Amino acid sequence: MAYFDLEEQEQISAIKAWWRQYGRLVLGLAAAVVLSIAAVQGWRYYHDRQAAQASELYHALEQAVEKSDTAAAQESAARLMEQYPSTAYASMAALLAARLSFEADDAKSAEARLRWVLERNRDPETTDFARLRLAGLLLDQKRYPEALTLLEQKHGEAFAGRYADLKGDILFAQGNVAEARAAYRVALERIESNNPLRGLVEMKLDALGEAS
Repeated sequence: MAYFDLEEQEQISAIKAWWRQYGRLVLGLAAAVVLSIAAVQGWRYYHDRQAAQASELYHALEQAVEKSDTAAAQESAARLMEQYPSTAYASMAALLAARLSFEADDAKSAEARLRWVLERNRDPETTDFARLRLAGLLLDQKRYPEALTLLEQKHGEAFAGRYADLKGDILFAQGNVAEARAAYRVALERIESNNPLRGLVEMKLDALGEAS
């Protein structure tokens, strides 16, 4: 019996010695794990809360647009962009605000909204769309080199036809008929057969005529 008591005492002593040597490290690691879990849960809660609040504000923006209350719509868009810039709702709000500004003949504000999307947005398709809209705005202002630079940036295949079509418009506006024709032909190759834009591109090509 004394043998087992002695063995148990030795084990207890070994455990105590190990704990004196490594106890703080174990506690530190445990605390780090707990803090990491808490941080992840806290971030998820914060992210979900941010998304919910942004969703409510975007809904208010849509209602303002339906009521043709441009001032309220622009205010909601500005709040979304300022308070929830990392959410998808902020980029959608900026695009909508850009459209409203353009319709109100406020090209400066429209450009600012579109550039905000290009700087802050993380979704590739939204970026492609914003870049296309901005290039069109620059075309209206005869800022052709800037517009072409935007269209020459990497973009998704889904936008290839529309990018080529707008590039043709810019080149034609510059007087580069041959290059415009080539761009329109690329657009026809990339635009789906059931897309209404295809007919418009064909009309542009017909208007330019065959290359001499």
